Amino acid sequence: MDPRRAGRKPGVMKRHGTRHWKPHGKRRCTAAVLGLLLGLGTATAGAPAGAPEAAAAGSASAAPDASVGPVVAALERAARPLRTVEPQGDGSRDLRPVGSMIGEARVVGVGEATHSSHDFFALKHRLFRHLVEEKGFRTFALEASWSTGLRLNAYVLHGTGDVRRIMKDEFQGGYLWWNNTEYLRLIEWMRAYNVRHPHDPVRFMGDDMAWSGPELYDAVTGYVARAYPELSARLDELYRGLRPTVATGTYLDQYLKKPYGERKEMAERTGRALQLLESVEPREPVESPEPVERQAAGHAGRGARGAYERAVQNARVIDQTARQYAYDFEDPAQVAASMRYRDAAMAANVVWWQRHTGTKVLLSAHGAHVAYETRDPANYPKVQGAFLRDSLGSGYVSVGLTFEQGSFNATGPDGAVHRWALGPAGPGSNERTLDRVRYRDYAVDLRAVGAPARGWLAAARPTRSIGTDYPDGPYTVALGRSHDVLIHLHRVEAASLRDRPVSSALGPVPGQ
Repeated sequence: MDPRRAGRKPGVMKRHGTRHWKPHGKRRCTAAVLGLLLGLGTATAGAPAGAPEAAAAGSASAAPDASVGPVVAALERAARPLRTVEPQGDGSRDLRPVGSMIGEARVVGVGEATHSSHDFFALKHRLFRHLVEEKGFRTFALEASWSTGLRLNAYVLHGTGDVRRIMKDEFQGGYLWWNNTEYLRLIEWMRAYNVRHPHDPVRFMGDDMAWSGPELYDAVTGYVARAYPELSARLDELYRGLRPTVATGTYLDQYLKKPYGERKEMAERTGRALQLLESVEPREPVESPEPVERQAAGHAGRGARGAYERAVQNARVIDQTARQYAYDFEDPAQVAASMRYRDAAMAANVVWWQRHTGTKVLLSAHGAHVAYETRDPANYPKVQGAFLRDSLGSGYVSVGLTFEQGSFNATGPDGAVHRWALGPAGPGSNERTLDRVRYRDYAVDLRAVGAPARGWLAAARPTRSIGTDYPDGPYTVALGRSHDVLIHLHRVEAASLRDRPVSSALGPVPGQ
């Protein structure tokens, strides 16, 4: 069988390079939609690993390698070498040019070309530490659910809970990639920083809404019971049966298996609950807040107004979760509308957090989310980076990451998590030219690159952009239209996943 056909996501077909939604039963439709909703899964897979992927990259029309010498020279003039991706070591002076490229941005979106490579996660950790120490950043935002972010923020701020247990509980389903050693080290560093700086802490947030945990419902209903007891019975009725009672992964799977009409009705109720809360004026609660509210109290203002705004935002995210699933996933136009809604909501959550905390934010997500241009218009009509630019203007900066070769974890056509390895990028790809720059790893301000590289960056070329499943891509991406800054790494290695085995072509590789 053709490996590309074998690698396609169940329920989806590809025709003449355009993605077409074709569900084949509820189970397959559910898997395909979850792949799209959680972490840039794909509606169709691209070329398989290794040489076929490189061949596919070179099949698109692009300038041959022999003609890019002047482009490479222009890139070299603008490039700034990076000493290492690892957060440990002596100083971060080599990151100062990156800080200058970021400038006075309030939110910096830092992408990744795979969802599970050590070097991308380690570099984000190192960059965040540099931005905290030299640029006043105080929030690390992750493409994870809002309620997950609140639990991790409570740990980072107050040491509440066991961080390993929280990660195991929360990072399931499409979020399993975040349960890794690299993010564990980042979160532990954040906690240690706050122990040393209790009056100027760093914070953790999740901007996504695929899952609203029981703590979020309890925060909203608890606040209403204390501040507006006359509304409690009505709110409890609207939220009846919605508060999760099962594990994250089970909840996500069960939700999408519900009939479309039931999912619409659930969203109607969460919408009315949000309207109910928005219709009242802030009122001082008569009792002290519940733990999740108390843990977040420092981030959105104090007093009646702050408590009210947090409760409204929590209710808004609950509504976002329900509305994200209140689409007819048998209809490709509604699938695309759901993806657009998700990216818009994630952007809105980041903006809310930034404005209410007053902190500068490093946003970690897939490069296709933090970009300005979509890599896949049929499934992702408008992406988070574009929405953030609409809201923040020059206050948002997008940083793309690319790699020339290496390994990553992703779900294969058999449904199991595998460690994949790719050789050098193919001729005609963006990565092939980027890797000809004399520095092994480097950063470049795409806005400051001179001719002829500026024109080269404006043209779309095959680019590795791998989501939760593989095979995937390559996609045609114009780097200069997608990002402000680019960091290119010569080689990456797969991340160290926790609490699960990872297999490879050479046999089982135990998770860490």
